[in-house]
Amino acid sequence: MAHISIVDLTHIYSMGTPFEKKALDHISLEIPQGQMVGLIGHTGSGKSSLVQHLNALIQPTSGQILLDGNDINASKITRRDVKFQVGLVFQYPEYQLFEETVYKDISFGPQNMQLSASEIDERVREAAGFTGVGEDLFDKSPLELSGGQKRRIAIAGVLAMRPSVLILDEPTAGLDPEGSRRILSNVTAYRQATGSTVIIVSHNMDDMASLADRIIVLSHGTVAMDGTPEQIFSDPEKIQSLSLDVPQSTRIALALKKLGVDLRQPVFTHEGLLSAILNYRGGVTC
Repeated sequence: MAHISIVDLTHIYSMGTPFEKKALDHISLEIPQGQMVGLIGHTGSGKSSLVQHLNALIQPTSGQILLDGNDINASKITRRDVKFQVGLVFQYPEYQLFEETVYKDISFGPQNMQLSASEIDERVREAAGFTGVGEDLFDKSPLELSGGQKRRIAIAGVLAMRPSVLILDEPTAGLDPEGSRRILSNVTAYRQATGSTVIIVSHNMDDMASLADRIIVLSHGTVAMDGTPEQIFSDPEKIQSLSLDVPQSTRIALALKKLGVDLRQPVFTHEGLLSAILNYRGGVTC
């Protein structure tokens, strides 16, 4: 199980100093097991602070993070153990690669879990398979590889711990479209195979619209919107008022509406746009 409960969470940086800043302000959320969540918000909205709380990298000023009903900050032991259950992949994780070989880098997490050599090997090969890292790369230095390969190796290092919750902070940042597609495909495959909860922080609204079951919008440390992609992107004016963009297909639908072509249904994916246009044309009489 991997049900996350965020209970009245507040975090204040540099409290009691002239630099005091409230990053999170009384946030409460429930994230069920297996959900694919998109977390979006303007720069400084609190996204990174929130996800760092979920694996006890930082502790709340007040409030709780519960994993299956247990407070992850109850002790040093629970804070250590949750890092194996909640895998956090930082933005540009390839900068954190440090081992001599790809195999050693992927195996670093399982080794810290004090698993047997055979179990470590099984997990390394499994994680490499999920992320499309060929075993022919195992003996190579990760520093010799392309940016996309490094990103997949870094993600594999987290997957090798078999986390029940996987959090990715801007996983496609800096990658070309093909590299981005492969990363997101890898993540989707992991979720489908394991039933894990996945939380993706992203500024790419097209990815969020097509991948997420649910989108949570943060603004100034609070939850501004929370719903399905259809619910969120059916109110593009509100999204834009929060200094965020909308999916490309939504922008096209809005532009068509200004030209007198009202598709009369929420549009937030390329497939949905095509379907709406075909339905519109089918209803037009000449």
